Parts: sequence; structure tokens; C-alpha cells
Amino acid sequence: MIKETKGKLGILLPGMGAVASTLIAGVYAVNKGISKPIGSVSQMGNIRLGKRTENRNPLIKDFVPLAKLTDIVFGGWDIFEDNMYESATNAKVLDLALLEQIKPEMEAIKPMKAVFDKNYVKKLDGTHVKSAPTKMDLAEMVMDDIRRFKEEKGCERLVMVWCGSTEIYIKPGEVHSSIEKLEEGLRNNHPDVPPSMVYAYAAVKMGIPYANGAPNLSCDVPAMVALAKKHKTPIVGKDFKTGQTLMKTILAPGLKARSLGIRGWFSTNILGNRDGEVLDDPDNFKSKEVSKLGVLENILQPDNNPDLYKDLYHKVRINYYPPHGDNKEGWDNIDIFGWLGYGMQIKIDFLCRDSILAAPVALDLALFLDLAGRADLFGIQEWLSFYLKSPQTAEGLPPQHDIFLQQEKLLNTLRHLMGEELITHLGMDYYY
Repeated sequence: MIKETKGKLGILLPGMGAVASTLIAGVYAVNKGISKPIGSVSQMGNIRLGKRTENRNPLIKDFVPLAKLTDIVFGGWDIFEDNMYESATNAKVLDLALLEQIKPEMEAIKPMKAVFDKNYVKKLDGTHVKSAPTKMDLAEMVMDDIRRFKEEKGCERLVMVWCGSTEIYIKPGEVHSSIEKLEEGLRNNHPDVPPSMVYAYAAVKMGIPYANGAPNLSCDVPAMVALAKKHKTPIVGKDFKTGQTLMKTILAPGLKARSLGIRGWFSTNILGNRDGEVLDDPDNFKSKEVSKLGVLENILQPDNNPDLYKDLYHKVRINYYPPHGDNKEGWDNIDIFGWLGYGMQIKIDFLCRDSILAAPVALDLALFLDLAGRADLFGIQEWLSFYLKSPQTAEGLPPQHDIFLQQEKLLNTLRHLMGEELITHLGMDYYY
């Protein structure tokens, strides 16, 4: 039984820079009829129901009881005081002509003081930050912010989507092994509890669905999974799947499906936004590199077919290049081989817009997490792996990276929630 979508949905965003301001501006632009929510599967995507001969292909938003975009209220935290109009203007993602049409709405959204520690993001300096003796105190302050926001904005429900920077690489450790040890770590300022985990702890403990849009540990530790089960909170992570990795999860399954071999896949990115500046530090790049590198091995499964993939050389690079701003460029060189071992090459030059691709992903995750909460789904939401570079899974299970299998799981979950027959492409529905 899915609860109704009564009242307002508050979307809380830790990190209100390029992605968040682009998301917020986009929702206002759609609500005013200025544009369409292109890239949002929840808003623009169709879902097939029943046999193909039935010709039932409604929009997902008309099939599933999602919150309406007109019922969304935005809030969040940032290390800079800029309101959302100023943030969007500084990010230079959207045209000023568009921003001028939604200026009053954007100016009205001002970030709360953020939980920030320069040790985890060395390339950034912020003055709009909270100060407290312990990380547990900071978590309590975030929870106070959430309660105040919900009351002031009259929200019926809340979700939280991390849109902040990539933190330094941290391996899961003893402090992350149980709720008790994590809470002790918060009280004792343990160095392996980064700011993103403070936000995740606050949200999950309050029963607020949480999505992690960066490769940070955040909610991807046993303690947070246990906390999510205890408080019946949906969680999902990690790292929005947008540019180069999106291309890999589309192309690699196709090469594998045709039993074509791959000798090497070299990827490099140039971008000049705040994300690029942060990733210019080796410790922060390590988090992103780990997130990106696991994709091909999972899809290709070289142990199952060593003749095609056992010697695959996979290299990923990210370069900070300020002139590009938010317009990320991804170059891929792929050395493949076919019949009798003869070599071929594929070259990709993806001139993408980082925040333009990430904003609808953040929106969909927020809407589907709200749906999960109303459907009493809690813990890790693997059916939302479709949107993520490094999908969080139950302990001991490998993530699924093939975007077409991810899409099938997403759509079948929606069919299941609405009491429709699952589509497996077996039996008569395959032919009819």
C-alpha cells in the first residue's frame, strides 16, 4: 500500500552549487512553462504495461504516484552564503535570460550554514559553516535545521540528496561497523567520519530518505545500513552517473553482447567547475577514480570470458581546466578486437554539460526515494542503481552496472509496486 502524496515535499540539498542551483532553476522553469524536464526519466519516460499488443505505454509520472513538481520546496546547506540566483549566476550553467524569469523564486532560497572541514576537501574554503565541539553536535545542529525547515515551509515529507563535493578517499573501517561505533566516532571526532556522513546520519536517524550523489562513503557503510533499517529509511548511493561513465555503461554492454573483445579503455576528462577544482587534489581524485574504475570489470566479467577481457587495460584521468567551466569534456579511446583477433578502435569525444546531466538525476532520485518511503521500502534501494556510478548493494553482492539491466530492474520495481505484471521477455508476451 503506497501512501498518498499529500502536501509539500521538501528536497534538502547539502551543497548548493552548480548541480543544486541547476536543479532548482529547472524545476521552477518547468513549473512556469518555460521549458520541459528533459533528461528526467520520472517526468519524460514511458513504461510499458502488459503485452505489446495492448499498447499501454503511459508516462511514468502518470502511472506511479509521484510528488508533483509544483509541490516541491527546496532548501539546503552550503559553505557560501550565495542565494540560489547568485549561485546559478556564478556557476554559469544556465543563461541569464532564463534565470531572470525565475529570479524572485531563486533569490528566496538561501542556504543554511554547512558542516564543512577543509581536511576532506582541501581545495575549497568556506566561511558559511557551522562550528561545534563534536561531529555529533554538528549532526544535532543539522537535525535542528531540518525540523525548522519542515515547520517553516509546511512540508509533509522530506528527502535529502547530497550534491556537495567529492571528499578525500576513506576506506570503510571499524568506526563504520555498527551504529554504536559510528555514534562513538561522531562524539569523538573520528577522522574517518567526514561531513557527508554527518548529514547522512542526521537524515537517516530522522527517517528522511537519503541519496548520495558523490563517491563519498556517506551512507555506504554497515552502520548506516543498520541505522536505515532501524528507522525504516530508504537510502541509495553513490555518485551521480552523468558523463563518461554513462557512456561506458551504454557502450560496454553492447560490445559484450556481440562478443567483441576489448584490449584497452583509456578515459580522460577536462572540466573547470568547482568539482574539477576539488578533484585536482589526488586524495579527492582517488574517491572518484575508485567509483569509475569498477564499472567495466563488473559489466564485462573477465573471469567468465578471459579470451575477450582478461587483459583489458583500463585507465581514468581527470584534469582541471578552468576555461571549460561546467562544460565537461570526456575523451575515450577504446581498443577492441573482433573476428580472428583483428583490432579496431572506437573514439568518443563527449562534450557534455555536467550539471545539465546531473540535475534530472538528482530530481528523479528525490522523487523515487519519496515514493520508496511512502511504499514502506527501506534500507538500500538497489532498483535506483540506474542513476549511479558506483551503486550501493547489500553486503557481499557485486553492483550491477549494465544500464539496460538497471533500467529493467527500475521499471519492474515500479510495475511491482503498482500491481502490474513484471515484464521478463519470456513466454507469450515476448512474441505478442
